[in-house]
Amino acid sequence: MCGRYASTRGPQDLTQLFEVTEWRPEETLAPSWNVAPTDEVYAILERVARDDGDEVRRELRALKWGLVPSWAKDPKAGARMINARVETVHEKPAYRRAFAKRRCLLPADGFYEWDPVTDEATGRTRKQPYFIHPADDQVMAMAGLYEYWRNPDIADGDDPAAWLVTCTIITTEATDEAGRVYPRMPLALTPDHYDAWLDPHHQNTDDLRALLTQPAGGRLDARPVSPAVNNVRNNGPHLLDPAT
Repeated sequence: MCGRYASTRGPQDLTQLFEVTEWRPEETLAPSWNVAPTDEVYAILERVARDDGDEVRRELRALKWGLVPSWAKDPKAGARMINARVETVHEKPAYRRAFAKRRCLLPADGFYEWDPVTDEATGRTRKQPYFIHPADDQVMAMAGLYEYWRNPDIADGDDPAAWLVTCTIITTEATDEAGRVYPRMPLALTPDHYDAWLDPHHQNTDDLRALLTQPAGGRLDARPVSPAVNNVRNNGPHLLDPAT
């Protein structure tokens, strides 16, 4: 799974890296070295403009991490849906509609996983966090899905508060250094697949699944970092310092 990651690039960088044409300054997020489930996160997505025919706009949005299906009775369900397995994402009821129509990219500097280690002196087992990231320190474009949930307590459908927009990260079998720490990892797409993945008109499930191949072959590094990352209240670049 992916339950924690770092995302520190700002809108100026992300709009250029992903050729974004529209973003909302009021949705600007602070850099985070400890992104946790239910946090707001940056997502790149494409939507057909309501007021301009079939024009597709690439947007940078702030979404809540933890997908809430449109049919969910309670938005709290999102806390359990932070990840979707690539093997079943196209068929699971919670994800299949979003997989066909609402796909996104979630930019990250890297992600965290934990490896149980035994203290030789005490015999006790603890979880050692690792920061796993591209070896060249380029942005990771994690494949994701997004969904809209309508709040029935707000009568006016044009009120922005009536809609909750959430997302999930697609995971796959871990490769490279990540596989030595944990068997699953986020599925990161390469730039040549961005356009096809984001295109809302592209709804062929088989073609879309073909984009989700094993990521980052030979291009991931992992290093042990401080257990301070275990606490979601801790944040800052010091969380990426190698553990002593």
